[in-house]
Amino acid sequence: MAKTTKAKVEKKVVAKVAAPKKAEKVVKAVKTVKTLKAAKAKKTEEAVVPSPEKQEVILQFAVAPGDTGSPEVQVALLTKRIAKLVDHLKTNNHDNHSRRGLLGIVSKRRRLLNYLEKKDAKRYKGIKVKLGLS
Repeated sequence: MAKTTKAKVEKKVVAKVAAPKKAEKVVKAVKTVKTLKAAKAKKTEEAVVPSPEKQEVILQFAVAPGDTGSPEVQVALLTKRIAKLVDHLKTNNHDNHSRRGLLGIVSKRRRLLNYLEKKDAKRYKGIKVKLGLS
């Protein structure tokens, strides 16, 4: 059996549609999907600039200039998000979706701290003291 390409499949679908209006809708739908995929690809290529609040945290905890991926920076950013969510949950105590998100963020921070403790105990202790974590 010969393999069918995507274009052949699209042609078969368009050919099978009885009414010309339906065929136009199928073609439009295919074009729309292609356009959306192209827009999404373009959007991911653009540089994302963090908020000024986030930039302050990054500058304070960065190991090297331009550092955004070190465990220290990640833990600090997660700690800031946790603090915001805790404040939110104090006023909106029935918001279970946010509560579930908070648990995920706390777990992620815990995993990063465990990793940092295994890699470098000195850095681990330093970040715990800086952030006031017990």
